[in-house]
Parts: sequence; structure tokens; C-alpha cells
Amino acid sequence: MTGTVLELFITHDNEEKTRESLQSVTVDSFGILQDKFYGKNDMRSILITSQDSYKLSQNKGIHLKTGSLGENILIDINPYSLNPGDIIKIGAAELQITQNCTLCKGLSTLNTKLPKLLKNDRGIFAKVIKGNYEISLGDKVEILSH
Repeated sequence: MTGTVLELFITHDNEEKTRESLQSVTVDSFGILQDKFYGKNDMRSILITSQDSYKLSQNKGIHLKTGSLGENILIDINPYSLNPGDIIKIGAAELQITQNCTLCKGLSTLNTKLPKLLKNDRGIFAKVIKGNYEISLGDKVEILSH
């Protein structure tokens, strides 16, 4: 299965926790440089979300702006069937899936139906296992092991 990087985001470590859409990000074993979660927990350092999550929401009448699910990387394939330990390659970087994204209270602030709707379809967390690489919009996404 192959796909493409559609959007990239970081969250700033400021009072407002502002999110920024970028053309490229740099990843290393601590996560995404300049992201507020960089170096805090390698098991949850990068959140990958599929555009399918936004389509699922939209089909239920919930229109969300991309990035609002907290993802760092938005891709056009659905990786939610991947298991911890599976490897996904994005550009030259290799990421290992660590866990399915847990639900948080933040989803309820967007819409009270979201936590239940996206229970298993919000995203997956990954850690960098091969990288000090740049990931850019349009980069190829490949599932290496599944």
C-alpha cells in the first residue's frame, strides 16, 4: 500500500498551543523538531492521521478543518489497520507504529459526537526509527511491514 503526504503540522509550545501548517518538517529519534511534543515521549512523538477520518466526520455532518484532530502528518491512505511494531516509510524516514491514538477531551470541544465516531479512526502514533530526515508535502508513504 502506498500513498502521499497531504499536510504537515506542528503545535507550538505557547499558551495558545497554536498549530502551524508547514511545507516540510524534520524528524529524528525525538520526534518532529519544533513541535511541542518533541522529546517528551517517543511512543507518542508523531501522530499520523488519514484523510478518511475527516471524510468519516464529514459524512456525519461534522465539518473539520484539517489539522484539528491534532495530527502531525495527514496522509491519503488509511493506516489504522497497522499494529504496534509495523513500519511505515514517509519520504526517507522510517517510523514504527507504537499505538492507536487514544481519545482525548479535545475532540469533544470540536463536537460531542467525535470521540465515539472516531474511536478507532482518529490516528496512529509512531516513533522515528530511521531518521534525521525532512518529510515534505507530496512525499511517498509506504507500508514496509504489516
